[in-house]
Amino acid sequence: MIHVYVKEIDGLWCGVAYDGEKVFATNFGSRKESTLNGLLTSIPEDVHFQQVEKPSGFAEQVVQTIRRIYDGKDASTDFSLNIEHLPKYTAKVLKTALMVPTGYVTSYGEIAKAAGGGARAVGTVMASNPFAPIVPCHRVVCSDMTLGGYGGGLSLKLALLKREARGYRSGKEVPVDGRKLLVFPVEAVLNKLLKTHA
Repeated sequence: MIHVYVKEIDGLWCGVAYDGEKVFATNFGSRKESTLNGLLTSIPEDVHFQQVEKPSGFAEQVVQTIRRIYDGKDASTDFSLNIEHLPKYTAKVLKTALMVPTGYVTSYGEIAKAAGGGARAVGTVMASNPFAPIVPCHRVVCSDMTLGGYGGGLSLKLALLKREARGYRSGKEVPVDGRKLLVFPVEAVLNKLLKTHA
């Protein structure tokens, strides 16, 4: 049985679908209904669920983490994500995106280099990310450092990235399953936007 919990924290609805200490889906939004609907669409169809008002300490920890990520704060996302029911490629892309640290972005193409496939395939996986923002799809942008797409809208993606800016000056390599994922400072995106609108 999957338990579904949504909670408003300082005006943001944060939600998690979980079983024990395994996360099936996370979501966030400005409205309870849309946050809840986002969770329910990510739960496998053949699995029973129930909404709970009194969550476990684990569920409370997850929703607090969602709020911290939304606020641009460093947060441990070392949760057990239930990706077994997902296609292997989807799971691999999500695991790779999970490795992008706060203060950095990567491109769809760089994820494709690390996980296989092409940039468009990565974009498709990011568009249906069941673990937003735990798997930080908002940190995945186009190779020219433009925003690309985002399910919550580009203004939300930009706001999230602005809060995550740390002033880093150079990119780095993150090891992912024997390969390397190139990540770049958030400022690369912000500077690109400034030049575009100058």
